[in-house]
Amino acid sequence: MAFLIKRLKVEELLKVFVRYKHGSNHWSVIRKQKTHKDRALAYFNDFYNKVYGKAWNDIRTALLQEENKYIAVINNFSDVERIQTTLENSGAINIKLIYDAFVENIQDQKFQRKLKKTANLTVRMHNIISERKISEIQSIYPNDYESSQNSLTFTEKNDKNTNINKPSVHLKSIAEDSNDVNIDSNRIVLPSDGLAGLYEFVPVTKLKGMEDWVLESEHYEYYQKASDFKIPVEKEKVLSFPKHLKLYTYEEFSEEKFPAPKKGSTGVLDYYLFDGGSILPVLALDIQLGDFVLDMCAAPGGKTLTILQTLMPNLVVANDLSQSRVYRIKKVLNQYIADIGQLNDRLFITEEDARKINDKDVYNKILVDVPCTTDRHVLHENDNNIFKPTRIKERLRMPEIQADILFNALKLVTVGGTVVYSTCSLSPIQNDGVIQMALKRMWEESNTVIVVKDMSEALDPLQTLFNFGNFGLKHGHIVIPTVGYNWGPMYFCKMVKLK
Repeated sequence: MAFLIKRLKVEELLKVFVRYKHGSNHWSVIRKQKTHKDRALAYFNDFYNKVYGKAWNDIRTALLQEENKYIAVINNFSDVERIQTTLENSGAINIKLIYDAFVENIQDQKFQRKLKKTANLTVRMHNIISERKISEIQSIYPNDYESSQNSLTFTEKNDKNTNINKPSVHLKSIAEDSNDVNIDSNRIVLPSDGLAGLYEFVPVTKLKGMEDWVLESEHYEYYQKASDFKIPVEKEKVLSFPKHLKLYTYEEFSEEKFPAPKKGSTGVLDYYLFDGGSILPVLALDIQLGDFVLDMCAAPGGKTLTILQTLMPNLVVANDLSQSRVYRIKKVLNQYIADIGQLNDRLFITEEDARKINDKDVYNKILVDVPCTTDRHVLHENDNNIFKPTRIKERLRMPEIQADILFNALKLVTVGGTVVYSTCSLSPIQNDGVIQMALKRMWEESNTVIVVKDMSEALDPLQTLFNFGNFGLKHGHIVIPTVGYNWGPMYFCKMVKLK
């Protein structure tokens, strides 16, 4: 009997222990749980550390900051002069003025270099002519002849205090001289280059999918099919800055923040705030008067609104895949465009899969801002995070979908038209890898010629605002987040359809 009583006491103790264990909402349990944000950061640490090396620590610091920096797009449908005056009084700077100032400075530097080069050439030619004269005189007079002219001496009997330094001139042929030119090979794409560098960065850890195990590095071998395809590249020297597009930001490291926009006299909000890197794909489109523009993946609508703020397109179509995303576009446009009905024949919002749009030869400008891993967003939000375990396969298929969307855009755009592809990801697979794959497929299936624009020189005046990282990119450009100007990442690539 005593044994049974003791046994019951032990069981009761065990029950009490189990009964009072910490619940799933207790801080000690929550602290041990791995969130979707944690998974994203762990993935980036593994992946991007190999891509960006020592720079990754600074990039990560910027991405993990709670607040990133914004650019304000002045709403031309509101009180423009009042808005500009208010922002300038608060210390905001007009990006167009910065751009123009640096263009002027660069042109001045080029002019100074040209003057210096001309002066050097003049000195060089003078020396050559002087040597030729000396040579001719030496051929006429004896070796021990000394000229009565103080300016010319032909023997070694000079006064020891006289020091004449005659430059040694070596004339080269054009072919020989060209061998000494430092050629920037960053943008030269050869068939032998391949995309092998992209795959070595992909994490090789096994990721458990919904039904089976997926080896992520093997999945991306799909892109090796395009590694031997050569893409023509042309330099773009000028960045078109639309006259009516007014952009403002605060200087580097400034803690000043834009207040929430208010409604003006026309009943719409004064300005639209978005990540500073987002303006670059729109500028790369080079919007001109009378353009027919398609924004294939337009939600939430910031880039579409910016395109409209140029006041130049004849037609703008904002498209997205789902009803909820289309609703976000409509909400933004209604907040910022007074009497939106007046644009009924110029602005359309559609709900289609971007891979299946078939309005061929309608648009001469297409923006392809594809769905991506949204590297900044996934480090701060758990809701609907692409790094949720249940979305692994969706994330792995993302580059294929991106390539399909870009491929369709290249088919739709008119000959001579422009396509700009962009992501807010640091991934070389989603960026240059997608460009390579889509262009190869385009050539194989339609024999269409597409040229990629190297915009390095055109973007140079914006170097004070954006950190354009050069990490082996062959096709596009990328804005790397920094602590001072904490915007991006934003990758973009401009392509023009030749035939």
